[in-house]
Amino acid sequence: MENTKKILFLTGDFTEDYETMVPFQMLQMVGYEVHAVCPDKKKGDTVKTAIHDFEGDQTYTEKPGHNFTLTYTFSEVNPSDYVGLVIAGGRAPEYLRLHQGVLDVTRHFAENNKPIAAICHGIQILTAARVVEGRRLTAYPAVGPEVELAGGIFESVAPTEVVVDGNLVTSPWPGHPKFIKAFLDVLGARIELGTPANLASAF
Repeated sequence: MENTKKILFLTGDFTEDYETMVPFQMLQMVGYEVHAVCPDKKKGDTVKTAIHDFEGDQTYTEKPGHNFTLTYTFSEVNPSDYVGLVIAGGRAPEYLRLHQGVLDVTRHFAENNKPIAAICHGIQILTAARVVEGRRLTAYPAVGPEVELAGGIFESVAPTEVVVDGNLVTSPWPGHPKFIKAFLDVLGARIELGTPANLASAF
């Protein structure tokens, strides 16, 4: 595919299962070539995911999820080849934000005003990269103080909602439908529903 169709997808060990699996598959479904990467891992390696849930405790519980196979090697990434960046949440961003390469890639997208979509704890990478100053965004509520300390404007919204500020698309959890729709809008993608070609003759 042409470079204009490539999305960089950043994930890592113990990323939240839905936050990796669902956006990755949705973006593939509409025709993008999605390069899922993790620092210090290569194409064909896997990351372990975790399933987060709310079961009456003061915070979410965490259970083993799937093994997710990476589709590209992080060390071979040229950020100029991609039209957008997606950052999954879960526990992965906590350690991924310590990787200088991750911060450099994130800054490339921010400085070039390319679409960025981050969900839940994925926003921790944006704050560590110092690209949220003056920007409106949302995240899992526990990340709110980090957003404000980094100069961002934290918006508290329902878990299924999304906040869009220019090229930046953010959502708490689990707002995947609105999150991906907003990201596609920022990318300039168009999805139209039509009548099935053989509908009239099928009955």
